[in-house]
Amino acid sequence: MVNKKIVIVTQARVGSTRLPSKVLLKIGENSLLDVHLIRLKKSKMATKVIVATTFEVGVENIIEIANRNNVSFFQGSTEDVLDRFYQSVKDEKADYIVRVTSDCPLIDAELLDSVVQLAIDSDLDYCSNQIMEKYPDGQDVEVVKFTALETAWRNAYLKSDREHVTPYIRNNSTYKGGDLFRSDDYQSDADFKHVRMTVDEEEDFRAISLLVNELGIEKGWKTYAEYVINNPEKFNNQKLLRNEGYYKSLKNDING
Repeated sequence: MVNKKIVIVTQARVGSTRLPSKVLLKIGENSLLDVHLIRLKKSKMATKVIVATTFEVGVENIIEIANRNNVSFFQGSTEDVLDRFYQSVKDEKADYIVRVTSDCPLIDAELLDSVVQLAIDSDLDYCSNQIMEKYPDGQDVEVVKFTALETAWRNAYLKSDREHVTPYIRNNSTYKGGDLFRSDDYQSDADFKHVRMTVDEEEDFRAISLLVNELGIEKGWKTYAEYVINNPEKFNNQKLLRNEGYYKSLKNDING
């Protein structure tokens, strides 16, 4: 098999309406972004990690963390995230781009590599472990061929498609009944979709802090998920809405 060049791009910004500067919040010596990058760098398939950020006030703190972790960074549009994402990788000559977001500090690199492997083995334009939503919120991995990303960048026009990078690809993929992009889901045998490991609210930060303080930052996703399931009284964030930002963008599409 011909080796493929895999680049991970993680979106990170300072602005956040619900929890400002959330990726800079610290658990002990590490910020959430530090934890996220430390875990991403364990990928055995990716050759590079890029932090795709903005020009907002305070972004120098994100850049400092990227530099400290020896990963690249790119600054681009705050609102047109698809453009920021595309511009960050257009000169990398990558075969596949892995999209993750920095509000998922406990992202699992082994799971990420498994999704990448399925995309390569099946020659997919798009592969994710979240089409069926059986993995925890906060373990979201999307793998996109660069050619598919470029097609989306050239053709997507809805605000929700530009703000969230991959909806144009997903909605025009074979898994959704479309014909532009070959796609498939990396499935889980068990259903963990009700477990929340992402950080959007203060309660989310408390939950991640508890997991890190109790289990450290080296465990696999299932160990964290099972801890949440077995200790429900410790986690007050588990009923928060999944993908709230995307649903808000869809409403904005309708309202013009």
